[in-house]
Amino acid sequence: MSGVERIRFVPAWSGPAGAVGGFGTRAFGEEDLRMFAAGRGCRAVWLEQIHSGTVQVIDGIPPAPPRGDALVTDQTGLLLAVKTADCLPLLLADERRRVVAAVHAGWRGTKARITEETVRVMAGRFGVRPEDLAAAMGPCIGRSCYEVGEDVRTGFREAGFPDDLFAPAGRPGKFHFDLGEANARQLRAAGVSPDRIFRAAACTLCDPELFSFRRDRNPSDRLFSFIGLPPA
Repeated sequence: MSGVERIRFVPAWSGPAGAVGGFGTRAFGEEDLRMFAAGRGCRAVWLEQIHSGTVQVIDGIPPAPPRGDALVTDQTGLLLAVKTADCLPLLLADERRRVVAAVHAGWRGTKARITEETVRVMAGRFGVRPEDLAAAMGPCIGRSCYEVGEDVRTGFREAGFPDDLFAPAGRPGKFHFDLGEANARQLRAAGVSPDRIFRAAACTLCDPELFSFRRDRNPSDRLFSFIGLPPA
């Protein structure tokens, strides 16, 4: 894939010293992820993603991918990864306690408040203070491209989300949903400082260097986003 950028790194990353975090493009596959991890003395770990609010804390390489939609660790040598193709990849890092997390947030996980739950788990298990977290939200489908039905809007309303996350799409019963903003609000509600939240501007459906399920309809094409603490 000549000419395609392979990884988009988080600019001015303010996580732990030595932490590495980035968002892969369509030119960065599973073998690339393994090689990238090995080159930094790490092993890649990812989930069996189930579109949930389940957060898994790990301290080593699990025998099989754990089921859930977020990974958290304070261990060096692990590169946490999530796979997306319109859903939101989110990376979190605490520079004081050296704890990192990778989150997969589709609309179902967002409705289940996977982002808030990840911050809560980091605080409860590792004493992380939300104000110490740096957050990086990677490319996902943009609001103007993400059309959902009345059932999705009603489900979010019943879960306590405000209606302003949705806008009429110009067709009866269809709405544009702001997936990125829904998760940014969860970060702010959990206590993460707005000036420590980085948001990628790219839309997966519009950017040809990124996979989009809604555009490509290929269930096997996924983007890898990752974060880890390489050994010193």
